[in-house]
Amino acid sequence: IFSIVVFGSIVNECYVNRDSQSSELLCIFNENESACSYGIAVGLMAFFGCIFFFVVDLQFQQISSVKDRKRAVLLDLGFSGFLSFLWFVAFCFLANQWQRTTMSKGVSQGADAARAAITFSFFSIIVWVSSA
Repeated sequence: IFSIVVFGSIVNECYVNRDSQSSELLCIFNENESACSYGIAVGLMAFFGCIFFFVVDLQFQQISSVKDRKRAVLLDLGFSGFLSFLWFVAFCFLANQWQRTTMSKGVSQGADAARAAITFSFFSIIVWVSSA
């Protein structure tokens, strides 16, 4: 759910027009497109990974081989650790870019969404570490 909040808030409200005359959309995280792209990418990766491992958990009892069960568990563990790291990087990157952002009228419109993305990326670190 946290990943949905992060990539959903970035996609919906973290792109604003440079000014009223221009139709060019800019990321509100210090006008750094990489910050928005990274948050969206990690959020989508976490969301689809959760769906994949939910299906694996549902089918876990039907896996007859002990080696295949072990691989599934180790893959889940590795994925959780990897996403913990990615969420940590996302939190640091988004918070740093938000700190450097100069407030303007366009930025203030998406400020709550940016703060939500930063907050839920921090919560995601805790969730994925506990999952690992």
